[in-house]
Amino acid sequence: MPVLRQVPKSEVTAEVVQRYYKRLFGDRDPVAEPGTATGTPGDWWTVFALAPDIFQHAVDGFAVYRHPARKIDPVLRELGQTRAGWVKGSQFVFSQHCKSLRGLGVSDEKIAAIPHWTVSDVFDDQERAVLAYADCLTAGDGRVPDEVFAKLKTFWDDEQIFEYTYITCLYAMHAVMTRALQLEYDNRKDPIVEVAAPEGFNAADFLSPAATQNR
Repeated sequence: MPVLRQVPKSEVTAEVVQRYYKRLFGDRDPVAEPGTATGTPGDWWTVFALAPDIFQHAVDGFAVYRHPARKIDPVLRELGQTRAGWVKGSQFVFSQHCKSLRGLGVSDEKIAAIPHWTVSDVFDDQERAVLAYADCLTAGDGRVPDEVFAKLKTFWDDEQIFEYTYITCLYAMHAVMTRALQLEYDNRKDPIVEVAAPEGFNAADFLSPAATQNR
């Protein structure tokens, strides 16, 4: 379950939330009967409904990257969104945008290579450049070598680079939020936990010569 309260259908008064509840869940109460067409629980929507103005802002953000004014190739855009989900450790964002790439006709081989794109030969020069930039924006928190921009500018103008920057960072934010609030596929325990030592282990002797020899 998410860490925050979900808003049931009976409590929704904002028109934008009502509209999306109807579109995604039909006549169901998504809190009592969760589930969306893509297989997710749908609790991103029911938690964001806590603040209808933020809900509106978020769905407006979704419309931004699909707006007809966008100039970047949708496949290159989705590579950035998918990589942002992977780098930020969001199973939800990564999974949803793998589906989007597949819907755009990208091969399963290429989608499967996104986690290890740096050593894969399935991507062309433009795809490798946008994946490298996505890593700078997400893993590097915005530290971008000049050489990366130089490569991007061989096929994108400044407006296109700005579009990609905004959209990739937007989805890095969504990845962080879904993990923090344990929404959708990110409702899971942190995998980084202590592995217990064998019975009889004495921490005080951890670095003693005898302990080192026995490891």
